[in-house]
Amino acid sequence: MGKILKIASIASEVAPFSKTGGLADVARSLPKALSRLGHKVIVITPLYNQIIDKTAFKLKEIYHNILLDIGGQTVSVNYWQGYLMDGLPVYFVEQKDYFGLRPEIYGFPNDNARFYLFDVASLRLLELLQFQPDIIHCHDWQSGLIPQLLNTQFKYSPALRGARTVFTIHNLIFQFGHNWWETPLEKKDFGIKKLPAFNDPDLEYVNFVKRAILNADIINTVSEQYREEIMTRHFGQNLHRILRHRADRLFGIINGIDYFDYNPASDKSLPVQYDWHTAIEGKAANKAALQEKLGLPVSRDIPLFCVTSRITFQKGFSLIMGIMDWLLKQELQLIILGDGDAYYIDKLKDWQKHYPKRLIFLPYDDHWQLEQLIYAGSDCLLLPSHHEPCGLNQLIAMRYGCVPIVRNVGGLNDTVTNYNPRTKRGTGFVFNSFSNIALYTAIIRAIEDFYHEPSWDALVRRDMKQATSWKIPAQKYIRLYRRALRY
Repeated sequence: MGKILKIASIASEVAPFSKTGGLADVARSLPKALSRLGHKVIVITPLYNQIIDKTAFKLKEIYHNILLDIGGQTVSVNYWQGYLMDGLPVYFVEQKDYFGLRPEIYGFPNDNARFYLFDVASLRLLELLQFQPDIIHCHDWQSGLIPQLLNTQFKYSPALRGARTVFTIHNLIFQFGHNWWETPLEKKDFGIKKLPAFNDPDLEYVNFVKRAILNADIINTVSEQYREEIMTRHFGQNLHRILRHRADRLFGIINGIDYFDYNPASDKSLPVQYDWHTAIEGKAANKAALQEKLGLPVSRDIPLFCVTSRITFQKGFSLIMGIMDWLLKQELQLIILGDGDAYYIDKLKDWQKHYPKRLIFLPYDDHWQLEQLIYAGSDCLLLPSHHEPCGLNQLIAMRYGCVPIVRNVGGLNDTVTNYNPRTKRGTGFVFNSFSNIALYTAIIRAIEDFYHEPSWDALVRRDMKQATSWKIPAQKYIRLYRRALRY
């Protein structure tokens, strides 16, 4: 096994405490998998007072009124402690002006300052705890200044002197604060050894991701295919050149899912539990329960499709909308669970009024507890993404025997193989072109195969047997951490 590593995982959201997307799931599940491998792991995240119930999660305050020097300004923070599981503590940075009294996690004019504070506060906490990490694992832009701070402000800290940094790009589109879409590169070159003052308006032009790429010991992203894509102009978000420059330190590791959280054989949210041996009967029972619950005609023979993602262009909703008129005239059912773009949502609500027995739209915040039942009861998952660093939905769907229909891009390429009815190989229906006709054709293929019952049943079972847990990715991360320690 080698040396037991001390790992600090730092992320802006961690399920179940806070969540806007897949980052929160990874920030929860990867530390748990690393801990189960025998390593010493802690997690650090902000305390969003409007979102996190300190009493329900049994949090306790461990440090009060700690003064931080942040870019020449003194700011006071408190620290709280809870647990992800036995032996795996999660620490929270409390600063009410920046993280409290807000109903959302992101989208504020001072997001850059908020997470600059969070990054400094996280390193200060490691000093207070005397944790002395071997690895500081920074997730996405919100923790992107940590590698630079470790090389500058905290360079001579006895508690942090031996630490190495790993920076994970979960989605390169999200680069820094509220105006990242206006200034994809820094307006001014402050150099990698300097940051503006905390209250300096120039702080809004600092690209957190660029700083992380330049300063981290290791950079990785969440699939091998996405690693290749972000070094191109098309996917690189104007950072492709510096990524290519550091290509020798850039790696791809596909995400996994937590088998303790997603297991149809023990999932208490399902009316009927099942495994791959009993998949056909179990899915039929859950399909009937789901149809009845949502007011759809109850029929095992009607193909039931689902979408369980953010309702955005990235997730392929321009394609779904482009073929919706055709879809809703077919003998099929479609359930869409998600939140996102108001334009798409308004269209979905209008279509639902006209086709109440074909289309069900469920806002995620109101119906998140149905997600696993939707996977268990649905026949196919639609995920026709424009770009997809990894994607967890298709992994969870396959775990529940819900066959994915995906575009050949990013992590979808690494996790779903195209089904060939002649050879009986493959795990889903994969298409290449980002076009309405390509998605239309993939859905037609899926419907045709759905009615060939023996081969469809075998496909469902094959998907459920895919190895998609965090065990193998966690082992790859340990090898990556050990590589970082050699630098």
